[in-house]
Amino acid sequence: MSELYKLSAKAIDGSTRSMQDCKGRVLLFVNVASGCGFTPQYAGLEALWRKYGKRGLTVLGFPCNQFGAQEPGNEAAIGEFCSLTYDVTFPMFAKVDVNGDDTHPVFAFLKAAAPGVLGTEGIKWNFTKFLVDREGKVVTRYASATKPEDMAGDIERLL
Repeated sequence: MSELYKLSAKAIDGSTRSMQDCKGRVLLFVNVASGCGFTPQYAGLEALWRKYGKRGLTVLGFPCNQFGAQEPGNEAAIGEFCSLTYDVTFPMFAKVDVNGDDTHPVFAFLKAAAPGVLGTEGIKWNFTKFLVDREGKVVTRYASATKPEDMAGDIERLL
């Protein structure tokens, strides 16, 4: 069993969600922020979720305030922004750190499994994305500038 499925994270509503609940699905993890130049990608992420969710894709949004303090709000404010501005319905989680001493275990796992440019593990900016197959194996890491629609082919191959 993948180590990913032994991890859990606090959902945006305060409940704890086990990654085990996602076992058998293709997963797209994204560190998101409400005040970033890439924030409009929420629309594309939601489109992927709506198009492929019934076929086995789950998009997982993890707000992060580590890059330019572009996610300063609390979970209620983040949830309201996502819902009202982009009609986000995919699972959102509580704010996390994706780098440094307080890196959330989910992102520690993702970064170790799919290092970035030149083998560095650190996430460079908001909207870095990790695609995980149905067995919990990290398949690809995408840079912030990669548009959600540009990942559709990779997602379809895994579904």
